[in-house]
Amino acid sequence: MNPALFLWQTARLTPQAPALFRGLEMTADYREFNRRAAAIGNRLKTCFDVAKGDRIALFSKNSTQYLEALYGIWNIGAVAVPINAKLHPREAAYIISDSEARLCFTSARLGNDLANVQDRGAIPTINLESVEFEAMHAVEGTGHEANTDAGPSEPIVLRDDDMVWLFYTSGTTGKPKGVMITCANIAAMVEAYFASVDEVHASDTAFYAAPLSHGAGIYNFQHVLRGARHAVPVSGGFEPSEIFEAGRQLGNLHLFAAPTMVKRMVEHALASGETGEGIRTIVYGGGPMYLNDIIEAVEVLGDRFCQIYGQGESPMCITALKREIVSDRKDPRWGLRLQSVGTAQQGVEVAIGDGDGNPLKQGEIGEILVRGRSVMKGYWNNPQSTQATLQNGWLWTGDMGELDEEGYLTLKDRSKDVIISGGTNIYPREVEEALLTHAKVREVSVIGKPDPQWGEIVVAFVCFNGQDKVSEKELDAHCLDQIARFKRPKEYYFVDELPKNNYGKVLKTDLRARLDRAV
Repeated sequence: MNPALFLWQTARLTPQAPALFRGLEMTADYREFNRRAAAIGNRLKTCFDVAKGDRIALFSKNSTQYLEALYGIWNIGAVAVPINAKLHPREAAYIISDSEARLCFTSARLGNDLANVQDRGAIPTINLESVEFEAMHAVEGTGHEANTDAGPSEPIVLRDDDMVWLFYTSGTTGKPKGVMITCANIAAMVEAYFASVDEVHASDTAFYAAPLSHGAGIYNFQHVLRGARHAVPVSGGFEPSEIFEAGRQLGNLHLFAAPTMVKRMVEHALASGETGEGIRTIVYGGGPMYLNDIIEAVEVLGDRFCQIYGQGESPMCITALKREIVSDRKDPRWGLRLQSVGTAQQGVEVAIGDGDGNPLKQGEIGEILVRGRSVMKGYWNNPQSTQATLQNGWLWTGDMGELDEEGYLTLKDRSKDVIISGGTNIYPREVEEALLTHAKVREVSVIGKPDPQWGEIVVAFVCFNGQDKVSEKELDAHCLDQIARFKRPKEYYFVDELPKNNYGKVLKTDLRARLDRAV
């Protein structure tokens, strides 16, 4: 089912229900939200010849216009390609090119940055905060009878296996891969959320402090279905003071937060005396949560936390810890449960396999395998990676873990060496390749270092050509010209040689041991 039907149906049932908020100010009820989305979809068709299945990129910070554009894209059966606003414009340009996007919704600054790195044949861009975008959803010329009781016509019909969300996640090669998410994947995720994570009520407020291009955006569907409110902070990002104020003023706040965001909220609450009034649910995930941090979070902010574990390939939908488990301190196993990422969500099977995919026993560590309707269709234009990741009906996650006798999954390591910093995946190969383009860098190896604030930080071990050495400041500047700021190393170690095995492969285990000794 086309996800735009979620909005269309809710707009018919509760047209005057508050829908979109910029900070504390309402900008649209559900009737208006749906009308704007339908008008945007119609303009995409008539002015840009966008058809069903065409890809439309979004490279922008959070805004209510972002949500309007998303549903406009889906209204006509096109595919949304969300791009992290923190990416370097060159990285965004690659995703736009690889997805063969017809158009990109962006912001003024990001649009200018993108224009500076794209070829002459670049696709059109539309600033979400511009007069041009406002004209896209003006009442006049929408092609719909927007002022009649009937309202806009129904969105285009889509099949279960039609793609609607093309999410790019980097791989070990350093090249981002497009994860094809279908209507059926979205429906399965929504059903699993209601059954395994949390309920949503019409009185709730989805607060988008984390990027709409990622998990926070995926969770919009549940709130549209229930006719809840959608609030985007004025800052367009994460500011604890805005969250606590919105909780008090709007009430029944729901938000998705990376562990580092939870930690900052707790620190702010301790410093300001905030209690979390009005915040109903904080779903945390996207990186490792330290046991002491979640214990403190519950002590300071109360029974408001749920945990999920998912991947772009099974969006937000592998395992979950419900709030009663997160808050439980009576069960003799509560500590072990709290260190896990929960049990399989509804409709999802989780297994642990060896290198050949053979099932392992309880307590044995192996690769986490996932099967269910939430698992992606495959990688966009990448059959080789699809075949390697989807085998015999199972998604090979690349994460290592173990299952206990109760079905609780505990993560142990990541076989792909991904670094998770502040809830965002950073792949060492991307950083290594950027550093290796410097003329004076001979070899480099990048690993993650545990950090109490960010979960992990990026650390680079660098070998120079002979005696030609450069400063950390120069390497930083070089990285910033190649990759996003958040991916650059936070620490550098200058070494004469990298440790290698007999086959010439860098021994990252040795580098991690060196960091441990340094601590």
